[in-house]
Amino acid sequence: MRNFLAYMIKILVMVLITMVILDLCYTLAYVQCKKRGKIDQVYNLEHKKYDVVILGSSRANNHFVTQMFEDKGLITFNYGMSGSSLFETSLMLKLMIEKRCSIKNVILDADLNLTSDYQSDGIASRFLPYIYNSQVTKKHFESLSNFKEIYFIPFYRYMKYETVIGFREMFFNAIQKRTKDFDNKGYAKLNGIEDGYMEYDMSQMEPLSDNKYYNEIKNICKEHNINFIPVMTPVCDNARGLDYFDKVKKAYPEIHNYENTVVENKYFSSCGHMNHSGATLLTSKIIKDFFNK
Repeated sequence: MRNFLAYMIKILVMVLITMVILDLCYTLAYVQCKKRGKIDQVYNLEHKKYDVVILGSSRANNHFVTQMFEDKGLITFNYGMSGSSLFETSLMLKLMIEKRCSIKNVILDADLNLTSDYQSDGIASRFLPYIYNSQVTKKHFESLSNFKEIYFIPFYRYMKYETVIGFREMFFNAIQKRTKDFDNKGYAKLNGIEDGYMEYDMSQMEPLSDNKYYNEIKNICKEHNINFIPVMTPVCDNARGLDYFDKVKKAYPEIHNYENTVVENKYFSSCGHMNHSGATLLTSKIIKDFFNK
């Protein structure tokens, strides 16, 4: 029995050592990469100066043409991330502040994400390789129910979210294989119309009256003298429940409503995402309203 216990202890020690080594190797692959995507780029920023930073989900990513700001002499990057929630958007801004970036204006597409203050696991997990390298990242995740497992068990986060930050993604980070995130300074251009996707039902959607992460973003901007420009962007003609935007305006009167800026379906790739022509119209209006002085 004593020999068996000694044998099991040896195996457990070997497994633990292996997990520590794998954790270190995976983490090193991520932290040394600067060209894979928007998240690792932010972790490697130092004292970067921006006139305009665009934040939000895919609707921010697809709706703001970065080059149009640049043509006005405004140093701009679109950090919108498809599938993200305000949980990840708030963390993105915190990281920029942690990296001592100078930001004059933040444009936040805040409309549909106001319905929830939960994280999007598919995007949130992409921040986890850096949890030991960034205090704001650690603190941001402390409220999650599985934080202790993620933080204290070596390699656990890479196993749990293997499909997002597992071996394949680690390998691509190790060889610094670029994604399309840096094309067009972060703006993701959509073309044409996707058949069958020109309907959207918002009739059951309700914005939270006090969204934690929206408030975090607003307060960070106030604290660091950043001009905060929260907006609502258009949906297609066929969308139902358009009074959702009125509910948002009532709960958050500081949010600028641009839902009616672009209305024809020909300007949409899908009901919730404009194509490049629609994005050009919206961006032109935003620049005219806020940056023509």
